[in-house]
Amino acid sequence: MLETRSSHACHGGVQQFYQHESRTIGLPMRFAAYLPPQAAHGKVPALFYLAGLTCTEETFPIKAGAQRFAAQHGIALIAPDTSPRGAGVPGESDAWDFGVGAGFYVDAKREPWAKHYRMYSYVRDELRETVCANLPIDAARLGIFGHSMGGHGALVLALRNPDLYRSVSAFAPIAAPMRCPWGEKALGGYLGAQRDAWREYDASELVGRAPAKFAAGILVDQGLADQFLDQQLNPDVFEAACAAAGQPLTLRRHAGYDHGYYFISTFVEDHLAHHAKVLLA
Repeated sequence: MLETRSSHACHGGVQQFYQHESRTIGLPMRFAAYLPPQAAHGKVPALFYLAGLTCTEETFPIKAGAQRFAAQHGIALIAPDTSPRGAGVPGESDAWDFGVGAGFYVDAKREPWAKHYRMYSYVRDELRETVCANLPIDAARLGIFGHSMGGHGALVLALRNPDLYRSVSAFAPIAAPMRCPWGEKALGGYLGAQRDAWREYDASELVGRAPAKFAAGILVDQGLADQFLDQQLNPDVFEAACAAAGQPLTLRRHAGYDHGYYFISTFVEDHLAHHAKVLLA
């Protein structure tokens, strides 16, 4: 059962914030849902947005300015929290890039994280099923996108599940987590030392063996003034992997833009249009 935490009129539709008891996580989880005005008259496509490190379900709805464009296209926006809250794992709040606010969209295998830190299955299965069952969402027309850690999550979820997600894009994703400090810390901490298991959560490793191509292409935007570009993000690695796999990719590099939501708000209109071409076709 969904508990409505708040509801706000927005661009002719409604921005809502929900909480529910998650069977996958074993704790209450929160998510945001923007329903465009078209949802008052029938089911609409939905676009899942996965946020980055330290963010919550409120970050994207408040900062990105995406509702205006979602209303124009008639697409719902779903934004989950970035990790379990209240799991009580020792040390889970000690670092900003691991634990609370940093679930990395994986299903943890290593104790003591494995019981609650199951964000991959939560997003792919429970969240998707919950919104499609309780909101006017067309389950056959879903896309996914995200930022940074969430861009990593969006690429991984899409590449592993092209039967569920028809379109995908990302802002400054952690595109090759096996090759960067954030990824090594998260994948090692949640999954253990066996790097073979990490490949299931690395978009640059997955794209060559994805079960299907995204024929309309993957859109990635990257700011060239991004303070994390050199050490953490590896867009060039993903670009090369897509080329080798024959996966169409539009990787746009933008001078002067950093890693934050000023960057995202500048290009979010293009991402909504990218997904609309597929979800409304």
